[in-house]
Amino acid sequence: MTDNVYDLIGWRFCVAPMLDLTDRHCRYFHRLLSHRARLYTEMVTTGALVHGDVPHHLDFSEAEHRVALQLGGSDPKDLAHGAKLAQQWGYDEVNLNCGCPSERVQKGSFGACLMAEPGLVADCVKAMQDATHLPVTIKHRVGIDANNDYGFVRDFVGTLFNAGVRVFIVHARNAWLKGLSPKENREIPPLRREVVYQLKKDFPEAIIVINGALQDLGECEAELKHVDGVMLGRAAYYTPWLLTDVDARLYNDEHAPVTRDRVIDAMEEYVRFIKPDDHSLRACCRHMHGLLTGLAGAKVWRRTLSDTALIREQGADIFRYAYGKAGWTDVESFPDEDREFFS
Repeated sequence: MTDNVYDLIGWRFCVAPMLDLTDRHCRYFHRLLSHRARLYTEMVTTGALVHGDVPHHLDFSEAEHRVALQLGGSDPKDLAHGAKLAQQWGYDEVNLNCGCPSERVQKGSFGACLMAEPGLVADCVKAMQDATHLPVTIKHRVGIDANNDYGFVRDFVGTLFNAGVRVFIVHARNAWLKGLSPKENREIPPLRREVVYQLKKDFPEAIIVINGALQDLGECEAELKHVDGVMLGRAAYYTPWLLTDVDARLYNDEHAPVTRDRVIDAMEEYVRFIKPDDHSLRACCRHMHGLLTGLAGAKVWRRTLSDTALIREQGADIFRYAYGKAGWTDVESFPDEDREFFS
């Protein structure tokens, strides 16, 4: 059995940490679509927290819970500092990135290259656990470079399980540390989902979450026959409406249906509440590009939300303006009783 703090259902559906995508505005938008999905920050390096603007990197809305902070680093002391900050700022989990293959990340001696040093990762985990009561979790690959030996990832997981890790988010591809871009690393190394299934068999007391090339909830339901949880990345970002079915299909949690009109009203209210600068407003617009995917007017919607001059001119009204330009009209108003969601 897993420890009480590791609520199995808590990792049943997750939205992946994605650099330059899953900022606080994106996560707020995603939370409007699903009450139950577990959300992750972009990777935040320990250096950014030791030397940078901590509020800029860690501030978020209470509405985002459950939300996890993903850290990038390899120094136990700095990671302990990051874990302590995660608790102080109110996150629900702190996740260590052992899966990013970018050469820039490798130069900092963290990311996927850490899979070759399980002893160091175990030291990092122990330091983080000493600094926080939050779950400390790991996101990693099934291997690095051409090493397809199952024993490699089994021993990596085993070392960390013995160090107290109970949640492993496994991208079902190897990470090629040289010669492939991060994008190519998500597409070229073959999927090896059977490796993730075997990890669940070998570590039945661990929570195993599978990641990599999952496109829809039908695929997620199929994967949940083999593992404890699923994590979607680009599919959740570029076709976000699929998140509206997560609660009912994966959690049997029925609640008032979400409508695009309500989401637009909610994001408008959110923008007015945070009083964003130009960068934040453009980010909110960018994250919502996929809201009308598959519907008439989707291209006009995206084009309008990409127009810097219109964004500046319309301010918080840009979403309703773009909705109208796309050929859609106001169907319902945002109920007054729900406005407390933003306070």
